[in-house]
Amino acid sequence: MKLPVDGVQAFVLIAELGSYRRASESLGLTQTALTRRIQKLEGFLGAMLLDRTTRTVRLSAVGREFLPLATRLIADFTQGIERLRTTSRLGVGDVTVATVQSIAFRRMPAVLQAYARDHPQNRVQILERSGALVTEAVRKGEADFGIHIQQEADADLLEDRLVRDPFVLICHRSHPLAGRRELRWTELSGTDLVTLGGASGNRARVEAQLAAADLPPRGRFVVESTPTALALVSAGIGAAILPAALGGASPRDDLVEVLLTEPAIYRTISLVRRRNTSLTPAAAMFYEALKAELSTDLDEFALRGDPGGAALLRR
Repeated sequence: MKLPVDGVQAFVLIAELGSYRRASESLGLTQTALTRRIQKLEGFLGAMLLDRTTRTVRLSAVGREFLPLATRLIADFTQGIERLRTTSRLGVGDVTVATVQSIAFRRMPAVLQAYARDHPQNRVQILERSGALVTEAVRKGEADFGIHIQQEADADLLEDRLVRDPFVLICHRSHPLAGRRELRWTELSGTDLVTLGGASGNRARVEAQLAAADLPPRGRFVVESTPTALALVSAGIGAAILPAALGGASPRDDLVEVLLTEPAIYRTISLVRRRNTSLTPAAAMFYEALKAELSTDLDEFALRGDPGGAALLRR
């Protein structure tokens, strides 16, 4: 049998007001309903708490002993409920987000700045992971939600597809191709390319497309990380093929992005969270802020490669 909290509340109120009638009016109950609550509580405790006559009501010996405990219980319960309501209303709490590095580079700072301003009491932890490890962090509950590159459907996860991120050529402003708005893959012939090796999730797609254009599938310069690729390009060493979202990984303004076409290829950026698991109010607010920011960030490039406007994939 569970502790009847409503009975404890009724008991404390009767003790404070000294009257069944006033207690029932305060709770919006009939006196009969109030009596049932007290009887249920007394049955749970196995003792009488109140001595009642037709004209008076007073605490029994057990009731006097129980009253301080009951008062603390109701006070703690009321304060706890109020804290939860405040947390829900104001979105108070910590948030952990797992994300692919490219999003952390380019769009996370703007969202974090606004979120920190609106929720100064909240702490946000960013876990930078590769695409597969983002999914794993979300599945294990290490992160409230994640930002990753869309993968095969997972029955345990919900995916909110946001935008298609096109692949571009990133080159120095002084590069011969820097003035182009678009560039066919076949026009890369003779260009010293910087490509990613190792475990990059983009590697296979880029190599396949270069091979389809009768170009060497690997660049003249092969590096392991995006920052290294951008550092080479910034120094005037080759041009890199990367998703547009990665162009913001360099703090320098000497780089130019040229959309690759015929065909234009994309990766889909998605938010992912656990199925049948509600986000906390704090996490839900950050989720919606990221959703709004990421859904519009790459429209210029995406629409240039998809004139029909199908780049946005919001549900």
